[in-house]
Amino acid sequence: MKLKKLSEVEWEIPKEGEMNVPGKVFASEKLLTKIKGDRSLQQIRNVAMLPGVIGSSLCMPDAHEGYGFPIGGVAAFDLKKGVISPGGVGYDINCSVRLLKTNLKLKDIEGKKKEIIHSLFKAIPSGVGRGSNFNLTKKELGEVLLGGAQWAVSKGYGVQKDYEHTEEEGKLPNVNLDDVSERAKSRGIGQLGTLGAGNHFLEMQVVEKVLDKSIAKIFGLEKNQIVIMVHCGSRGLGHQVASDYIKLIGEKYGWPEQDRQLVNAPINSELGKKYLSAMAGAANFAFANKQIITHWIRENLKHLFPKIKIDVVYDVCHNIAKFEKNKINGKEKEVLIMRKGATRSFGPGRKELPRNYQKTGQPVLIPGSMGTSSYVLAGTKKAEETSWSSTAHGAGRIMSRGEALRKKSGEQVEKELLSKGIIIESGSRKGIAEEAPEAYKDIDEVVKISCEAGIGKLVVKLKPLGVIKG
Repeated sequence: MKLKKLSEVEWEIPKEGEMNVPGKVFASEKLLTKIKGDRSLQQIRNVAMLPGVIGSSLCMPDAHEGYGFPIGGVAAFDLKKGVISPGGVGYDINCSVRLLKTNLKLKDIEGKKKEIIHSLFKAIPSGVGRGSNFNLTKKELGEVLLGGAQWAVSKGYGVQKDYEHTEEEGKLPNVNLDDVSERAKSRGIGQLGTLGAGNHFLEMQVVEKVLDKSIAKIFGLEKNQIVIMVHCGSRGLGHQVASDYIKLIGEKYGWPEQDRQLVNAPINSELGKKYLSAMAGAANFAFANKQIITHWIRENLKHLFPKIKIDVVYDVCHNIAKFEKNKINGKEKEVLIMRKGATRSFGPGRKELPRNYQKTGQPVLIPGSMGTSSYVLAGTKKAEETSWSSTAHGAGRIMSRGEALRKKSGEQVEKELLSKGIIIESGSRKGIAEEAPEAYKDIDEVVKISCEAGIGKLVVKLKPLGVIKG
């Protein structure tokens, strides 16, 4: 595929043929080689052919092939002419990351890492199909889909500050419960407060390096502080919403010639509105899911540290479609932005942010692969201008799960992590092997490109101490 080099970290897929806009890739030469190893660039090109797409079809530095959009794909659509595609959001709706800060320091947990991770592993259900200790009635599930993290807090599972430090304050509007199928509801009703499997995790980390002291101070982060990162989503409920609407939209509007996985409906069509409503419900389930997990982490660690204090730094969406205002040709305009495996990166001054972050820009949470560093960045004004306020969401796979399994056993990966002082608990050795660090891109390189492109600003580097996988 023909690529035009715009800078050391930006590349253009020129507009040609049926493309309505060009494609744009944020990557170094090194990362671009990895991205070229699958269909990611072709998928970015295919997205550029969708009706009503504006600006550029974007590819983040951690991109790899996904369903419809690549993981790491971002695109914006005109509200009158544009479409919504479930492939632009993904099956794990609002798969997302929450960072918790504690008042513990590294010295406070010396000799206790194994005990902490084992205790949390028992307290937070994880794994494929693993059910929750949290029992919901059908009526309560409806309240979760409408209220998200705010519902959980109203029931005593956290405090107001938790959802105030969550994207969209932990609740997307305009949910009609009738738009979520009974099958989707039945798949979600027993899964609230669970991690799930795949790349989902709970990780205890330490702030290894402070890279911007002034912003880190506002985020409440300092060297040697213990933090906890939670990565999970909407479980079976979100997966079923995606499956339901891919089928319904395909049957009504047909299957796009460039890629059947990019099935789409006009934003303002009845079916488009129904999908957005059901997607918002699934997103709210995911927000509530992390809120319940946060509550259980707090309750569990009190037994080991009676004076522990745990606060939410921020909670960011990865797989979502959102109506957001952006300046286009100097004028503010509301558009629909689909982020598939990408993080919102609002810069300073955005009123959507918590008051204490409006001077810094939003916290951007970029987890590494299991056993490697994670990072906290701050959103930038430049991201608003060049990437639809978006940046990378993680390291991004370079190996399929099957290939990772052929390379190393779970026992080997576990032994290597232990040699680095990282405790791991998982219900599946196979799951450990599938998520081996080698299966992912270099997180340091991904974050470096985000910073050099100006779509994120480094704040702190986090080092893993212990991890729970499904």
